[in-house]
Amino acid sequence: MHFPYRFRLISLSTLAVFICYIDRINISVAAVEIQDQFGWDNTQLGLVLSSFFIGYIFTQYLGGFLADRYGGKKVLGYGVLFWSLFTILTPAAAHHSFFLLLFTRVLLGLGEGVTFPALHSLYARWVPYQERTRAIAFTNSGIPLGSIFAYVATPIIMIVYGWEWAFYLFGAIGIVWFFFWQRNITSLPNEHPDISQNELTLILKEAPASEKAPKLPPFKTLIKNRPLWAIIVAHFCANWPLFVFISWLPIYLKDGLGVDYQDETALFITLILIPSIVSVIFVNLGGFLSDNFIKKGYHKLSVRRICTIIGFGGSAISLGIIPLFESIIGVITMLCITNMCAGLGTGGFSVNHADIGPKHTGSIMGISATIATIPGIIGVAISGFLVDLTGSFDSIFYLASAIVLFGGAFYLTFASASKQFD
Repeated sequence: MHFPYRFRLISLSTLAVFICYIDRINISVAAVEIQDQFGWDNTQLGLVLSSFFIGYIFTQYLGGFLADRYGGKKVLGYGVLFWSLFTILTPAAAHHSFFLLLFTRVLLGLGEGVTFPALHSLYARWVPYQERTRAIAFTNSGIPLGSIFAYVATPIIMIVYGWEWAFYLFGAIGIVWFFFWQRNITSLPNEHPDISQNELTLILKEAPASEKAPKLPPFKTLIKNRPLWAIIVAHFCANWPLFVFISWLPIYLKDGLGVDYQDETALFITLILIPSIVSVIFVNLGGFLSDNFIKKGYHKLSVRRICTIIGFGGSAISLGIIPLFESIIGVITMLCITNMCAGLGTGGFSVNHADIGPKHTGSIMGISATIATIPGIIGVAISGFLVDLTGSFDSIFYLASAIVLFGGAFYLTFASASKQFD
């Protein structure tokens, strides 16, 4: 049976997201040991975790722009290769000095920053419109899958070989991926030498864009566009809890809930695993339902808004009441509900970029992702400061809830599913 080449693109892209997150998250798990080894307080640890996002923010727009103009294959491929090398170099940097580790994390972020803008650019040219939300949802499931793998494998590697080997082995996976990506992917479907005529005809007829992008509209036009700002604000607010909790969850389990990865390894892994599995299930279910409603003729904007109400409203409520629970089961249940709602909201802002600017999907994603990286810089760092200041994680949950609620309200007010940019 012939496996369509757009599905190969989606599969390898999902694997790239998976690698992106195992290389991003392993230090969050390793931090429970590294922090003691080097004597860092939570404020210093917050700087280490947030330094990644300082690099990450600078290549978001650049990655999308280059992918739209010159093709996403090279942008994503060399991005993965670049960040994989700095993943491997992380232990050497940590042993040398605190500041060299910060610099290495910044460079790691520079490489990873191109990931999602390049993927959105490729999908705008490769994936038929009625498959787009499912494709993006499946690819985004690489986030929780990568989180699951990193959370499970890193403690085991740390116990057996030492924390350094989590970086050596994970970095090597990206180098192997690069070989398969180079052999199987092209930036445009009509550039692929082996694609069938039937598949090419389908893609050219139904994909949002069929060519590389012309010049991006003037900055003045972009900055005045309210639907674009709806995406930007929603993206920023959705990323706040995502970036904060993927960075701080292992520390929260250890210090907030009293679960230590060395003494209670199985429980530690299970508690991290369950919310991530829920996320994998519901992000794909959300993508399927969104595409299905649009296919049945429901108005795109109505679908985007319903997904936003579920995703942002449900997440805000569940995050806000987590501090009311004292039991581990209660906290993990609410984290699962948060991920369930966020997954069902997949058909909202996260696929709205190609609605308002099909040819510029990568650039628009890059613009929104640039601003949406700020929570990784300030949110992760502020979280460490708040924990040191208050001696509790409660304020982190309250702040995240308020930010998510605002993001959903803003998107509902200003969103559009009509083309804004040619």
